[in-house]
Amino acid sequence: MRTKRSPWLGLHSLLMIIFIYVPILFIILFSFNDSRLSAEWRGFTLDWYVSLFDNDHVMDALQNSLIVAVISTIAATLLGTMAAIAVRRVTRRLKLGMSGLLYLPIVIPDIIMGLSLLVLFRLLGVDTGKTTIIIAHITFSMSYVYVVVSSRLAGMGKQLEEAAQDLGASSWQTFRHVTLPQITPGIISGALIAFTMSLDDFMVSFFVSGPSSTTLPIYIYGQVKRGISPEINALCTILILVSVTLIFLAQYMLNRGKGQKKQKMLPF
Repeated sequence: MRTKRSPWLGLHSLLMIIFIYVPILFIILFSFNDSRLSAEWRGFTLDWYVSLFDNDHVMDALQNSLIVAVISTIAATLLGTMAAIAVRRVTRRLKLGMSGLLYLPIVIPDIIMGLSLLVLFRLLGVDTGKTTIIIAHITFSMSYVYVVVSSRLAGMGKQLEEAAQDLGASSWQTFRHVTLPQITPGIISGALIAFTMSLDDFMVSFFVSGPSSTTLPIYIYGQVKRGISPEINALCTILILVSVTLIFLAQYMLNRGKGQKKQKMLPF
């Protein structure tokens, strides 16, 4: 029986989309404005993008963000994947406890996590800088990789692995030729999400960054306090495009992995 959908639900969804995405569209639009004032439109220009890449402070912040994102993504992908594989092999009771701990960085508010990491680094006598930002990003990025890879493992089942072992394959051969190819789309997707989260993170980075480790989100925050300029709009537009592209790539990899799994299950 087909249920009747309330018209208020569609209106509510439309208003939510407008509330979320219209401000983003204004940022993108005014990044091409020929005026320094966002209150008026004076024509189309690309000058703000040219001046943005000529800004040494922006380039330094971009370099710091890329270094942190690349290193933390590699480490988080390895740790998150190993955690997903390890948790899959433990007992159910232990699995619930370990999964809860790995989910905590996602559930805990960013401000609490940033403050707790800052306190930890102070107690250990570690100076804040790129190293502390990388460690902090690995801490929460690993959880996102774990969630994606563990869901991939759960959907894969254990039949193929058990069949390979019955045919005489060792544990390493089973992992190399059976498990790893099956979870590779999930690993790549988790890595893309981890890179996006690291590149866009502000709150945690703000607490654990040092004077010479300013990332792009921190730089944007510092500039916005002086007023929103077209250069900031241009920088935000680039970050939005990069983030959206990476998220679509991550979703594409997940969908591709699901498609490959369905094809392998077909008898023809």
